[in-house]
Amino acid sequence: GLRVGDLVGDFSAFEAKFRSNLAALEKSFNEKFEHPTYRGAPEGVIDVDKEVARYKEYAEKMRPFVVDTVALMHKEIQAGSSILIEGANAAMLDIDYGTYPFVTSSNCSIGGCITGLGIPHTAIGEVIGVVKAYTTRVGGGPFLTECLNLKTSAYYDASKGEDAHDTVGQHLEVVGHEIGTSTGRTRRCGWLDLVVVKYTNNLNGYSTINLTKLDVLTNIPGGKILLGVAYKRNGEELPSFPASLKEMGECEVVYEEFPCWTEDITGVRSYADLPLAAREYVERIEEVTGCSVGYIGVGPDRLATITKPPGPSAKKRKADA
Repeated sequence: GLRVGDLVGDFSAFEAKFRSNLAALEKSFNEKFEHPTYRGAPEGVIDVDKEVARYKEYAEKMRPFVVDTVALMHKEIQAGSSILIEGANAAMLDIDYGTYPFVTSSNCSIGGCITGLGIPHTAIGEVIGVVKAYTTRVGGGPFLTECLNLKTSAYYDASKGEDAHDTVGQHLEVVGHEIGTSTGRTRRCGWLDLVVVKYTNNLNGYSTINLTKLDVLTNIPGGKILLGVAYKRNGEELPSFPASLKEMGECEVVYEEFPCWTEDITGVRSYADLPLAAREYVERIEEVTGCSVGYIGVGPDRLATITKPPGPSAKKRKADA
């Protein structure tokens, strides 16, 4: 195969490999290849000379931005630099540990940091798990806590079809602006699934959780919030996330109910100032997952984040009062 290192290195070697690879593929398939149909691509059969010239131009443009990333990362680690590594996809899209085959083509759990950047596991310090206060998914795949508009749903909307969200799902979709960033598709929405969060914590070893979009749950239709805390299959609670889609399809979610709050929390900057119902919801997430929530997002503004201090639970403070 051809790699970026080939492109920005000895271009004559890149050209020879490019021509050889294309010839071998055309021989194998016994046909001339045409350009792919991506936007802006040339049309018709590939002209090798024109392609080589095009890639030579790319090489000159890209060369200033290409470095040996292994050497660069280790240099910065040894210098004590602060390095932030951000996962591009949700952990459940990981090709090895996600909901296969509804996954992406790479490791987007913590293992991808090691294999993708060439750093040792000992170089990784704090691991922050970014978790929405509810669950979303784009495209196909299992989603047990999804708020589907089924006639059996307490939040059924007769004006919508069964392939739509119920009134809770519509609230999450609209208030949360749940539109896929790259796809433009509406995200599927549902209650927070702590079986998934616990599983991803096992994979990634979160130091703490950054719970985002808590404000979206304000004034939820029906006045109560459901929290998925376990799966049951054939009447028995599963000890962990199911390994197969078939098994998942046979599961039902065990929910806990929490009262909804009605106060606008987008201006809150202190954990103690959150409504009691919101604090109890956050602390139950901590109890079930075994992981502390260190940060809470309460609005779209960059400053709309609460740093949650450790301390007695909202229930204990209420009892003491």
